[in-house]
Amino acid sequence: MSIEHLVQMANDIGHFFASEPQRADAIEGIASHIQKFWDPRMLRHIVTHLKNGGDGLDQLPRAAIATLKIPADAAQRQAG
Repeated sequence: MSIEHLVQMANDIGHFFASEPQRADAIEGIASHIQKFWDPRMLRHIVTHLKNGGDGLDQLPRAAIATLKIPADAAQRQAG
């Protein structure tokens, strides 16, 4: 999946959670959704994209992605 598509998906999720009254709740909602429903490869790709500047990511998804945990098996493959 292209990074452009992942960025668009993350921003779409961010738009959904933007109506949360508390910014922290929106960030948690975005992070939770991505962590639960995205494949480990997608997680790794979007986290790497953020580390490389995060072009195209809106502020809420950017903050949420910064909190994501890459699953151990994906992290091991990334290091290898």
